[in-house]
Amino acid sequence: MGEVKKVQKEKLVIGFIYKENEIFLKAKEELVKKFGAIDFESMELSFIHTDYYNEEMGKGLFKKFISFSELVEPDFLADIKIFTNTIEKFLLYEGTQKRKINIDPGLLSLSKFVLATTKNYDHRIYIGKGIYAEVTLKFTHKDFKEFEWTYPDFKTNEYKEILKKIREIYKKQLSEIKEK
Repeated sequence: MGEVKKVQKEKLVIGFIYKENEIFLKAKEELVKKFGAIDFESMELSFIHTDYYNEEMGKGLFKKFISFSELVEPDFLADIKIFTNTIEKFLLYEGTQKRKINIDPGLLSLSKFVLATTKNYDHRIYIGKGIYAEVTLKFTHKDFKEFEWTYPDFKTNEYKEILKKIREIYKKQLSEIKEK
């Protein structure tokens, strides 16, 4: 029989797709109020991997990632996704249901990167409260590796390098916790 062990806290990473920097800053401010200090913020990247969001948000979109200093319990991911959805709704284009920003929370562990979503699919697992999770990337042999379902942008070296930087911060945090 397997023994239930204490689960290791993980690194909260949030990806944003947006057009206007002002909207990104408003969303970031709300997230800092809720989750505390940011310990990593990527440079602004052009979001060119799909036109999925163009009708809703327009063309010329950007992508950015942030991570938070405080580690979180993995079972908190559904609540985090519900909170980010609330921010998206607060920032809709006035009088519409069109978003100005897409906010995708995920959890980074030493072995994987998991994204939360409201959409079910055969490779996603229900985690409660209307939210599903998917392992988007796995970490093996010193690099992130994708799956057949991994979003095209997450297959790029650019995104993998960003996640590797965040993983190094997380790894350092875990070693500091171990030393205490």
